[in-house]
Amino acid sequence: MSALPSVSGKNRAVGAGTYDVVVVGAGFAGMYMLHRLRGFGLSARVYEQGSDVGGTWYWNRYPGARCDVESMQYSYSFSNELQQDWEWSERYAPQPEILKYANHVADRFDLRKDIQLDTRVDRAAFDEEANTWSVTTSDGNTVVAKYVVLATGCLSNARMPDIKGLAGFKGKVYHTGHWPHEPVDFTGLRVGVIGTGSSAIQSVPVIAEQASHLTVFQRTANFSIPARNAALTPEERDSFRSNYPELRRVAREETKNGILQELPDRGALDDGDNERRVKYEARWSRGGLTFMSVYNNLAIDKAANDTAANFVRGKIAEIVRDPGTAKLLQPNNHPIGTKRICIDTDYFATFNRPNVTLVDIKSDPIEEITANEVRTGARDYKVDALVLATGFDAMTGSVARIDIRGRNGQTLNQKWAEGPKTYLGVMSAGFPNLFIITGPGSPSVLSNMMVSIEQHVDWIADCVSYLRDRDLVSIEAKKDAEEKWVAHVNEVAQTTLYPQANSWYMGANIPGKPQIFMPYIGGVAVYRQICNDVAAKGYEGFAMTAAEHPRAAAAS
Repeated sequence: MSALPSVSGKNRAVGAGTYDVVVVGAGFAGMYMLHRLRGFGLSARVYEQGSDVGGTWYWNRYPGARCDVESMQYSYSFSNELQQDWEWSERYAPQPEILKYANHVADRFDLRKDIQLDTRVDRAAFDEEANTWSVTTSDGNTVVAKYVVLATGCLSNARMPDIKGLAGFKGKVYHTGHWPHEPVDFTGLRVGVIGTGSSAIQSVPVIAEQASHLTVFQRTANFSIPARNAALTPEERDSFRSNYPELRRVAREETKNGILQELPDRGALDDGDNERRVKYEARWSRGGLTFMSVYNNLAIDKAANDTAANFVRGKIAEIVRDPGTAKLLQPNNHPIGTKRICIDTDYFATFNRPNVTLVDIKSDPIEEITANEVRTGARDYKVDALVLATGFDAMTGSVARIDIRGRNGQTLNQKWAEGPKTYLGVMSAGFPNLFIITGPGSPSVLSNMMVSIEQHVDWIADCVSYLRDRDLVSIEAKKDAEEKWVAHVNEVAQTTLYPQANSWYMGANIPGKPQIFMPYIGGVAVYRQICNDVAAKGYEGFAMTAAEHPRAAAAS
């Protein structure tokens, strides 16, 4: 296949051409995918709608944005030199540092020459005769590729709320998932934050320090654990670096979520009240996502889960001085951990500030937004700026924005109208040679995304190499294998407490979106083994087509 001339930097215009692979998205998934494909000598083109690499970390620049996985673990493992050389500054890396890391990777591995920025993929159509994809981009160009890899990200399609009057608001409006690239100063302003998910929990304490008054409009209270963020010491960095091979192996092969943590040997009710409280206190003091791994049954046993939930509710009551405000901030409509648990720095304490007001819009909903007010049924709240912390159309939203047409012209949106269907989360029946990185039906957002990204990229790269070595022109998930996998994903989810929450895991935050549990909850170690077994059995559950050689065809 002939590849197009490489284009780097700000040179956007590219004529029609042919590639082995088109990759959609230049976040951590797309960059590593490009690196692996190059290693096989394949021609690849990456299209990125942003003006630089970084994906989620390019767009999410809101105040206080940082990763909820420890930085020494939220990093690539494919290059030992990279993981030994890079200096993470904090336990939880802030967004600017993660973006700097992404740019460093792009430069270090010379990835930019095959990445076209400021370019959105609008359409991809499969040619059944040629077994290729025609990919049309926002600049009007169309290229042809044997394979398309969707590295579009799970939390990259910001959800704008449908609130009456929003378009007529006279002040500035910001969405946490699509933040300006220049600093935003809220000094002296009356600010309204709508939503109390992870981005609000991170940004509210920072905004409160600037704003003359901050009003937080909360529909659903969320559980949050202190991050206990701190600067990394040289000793902490060196400890990780000297043990990286084993630590990475454990994360991949022995954990449920790709995060290193002590594995519990008992359930919450196996300990007495005092012993249990001591353990919860220790994890609360330590901070971070590992709070949920104190016991081994918090995700499956409601009575056990209640002990953890009640502990956190008690902590909120201790921190927040006003009893009414504390009660509103205590989650009571879902088991702890069934929505992605948040980690914070002084979120609950922020509501002790005299310039912060909490408004419960579940009991007093927002009716409309006027030129300079947020109006609920009870009163009007004057605001100079609005921050929409209203989340994302998760896991499928970015894919849904592309007109993807497979066999018989069927669109992926038509197929997924009643919920996403995939085999292993990497392919969907009827869409040959179309791969998805960390798609629905894989551990994805329930895991350390870097661990899941690397596993998917490696599996896809090895699969493409397998097809090339055997002169196979297409691979496609079999319908029966896909149906069994979708059933398995849901069956495993139903053994847990997760479906009890109206979460974005279920698509419940998007009006009209089918509610189906999207990520695979069986764990990254179990999932990795399943994927490896499928590949070892000659890609069991996939249909492959051999190239039709002219001589052989004529002889037959």
